[in-house]
Amino acid sequence: MQQSLTEELSLKFGVKYFADRFFYLAIAAAPPALLAVTWLVPSWHQHVVINTALLFSFIVWQPVIEEVLFRGIIQGQLIKNNWAKLNCYGFSLANVITSLLFMSVHLINHSVFWAVSVILPSLVFGYFRDKYSQIYPALILHSSYNTFYLLAGVLLNQLTPAL
Repeated sequence: MQQSLTEELSLKFGVKYFADRFFYLAIAAAPPALLAVTWLVPSWHQHVVINTALLFSFIVWQPVIEEVLFRGIIQGQLIKNNWAKLNCYGFSLANVITSLLFMSVHLINHSVFWAVSVILPSLVFGYFRDKYSQIYPALILHSSYNTFYLLAGVLLNQLTPAL
């Protein structure tokens, strides 16, 4: 039976994840984690200039493109294979492979440290994609994490004197 494009890309809409306390825990974990990471790499935020294009790109455009590609297409295709459904600590092998690819793409514009730091959030995004068979929870989480990423940069710019 042929699936619709909506089902194929995990775009079938549902809201069950809004009742999942772990979904809210995943959102709440972002600010302290991102502040810790930005503290470890203090120089990244010195050139953060917030404007409308940056906000739209980080909060809407990048999460939509990345989640459709990584969680919708790549993880969606992988999870169709029985071997990719193998589960380790709640994470499917499809999720792990997708997260490694997600990290490797971040090597293009980020340091190795920053690229590696996206592994855990990516696994969380993929966990919710697997659990609910849709990308919307991952998309909301990704947008939230990117928002906190920018806010951490702005906060650090305010707290750190210019050199």
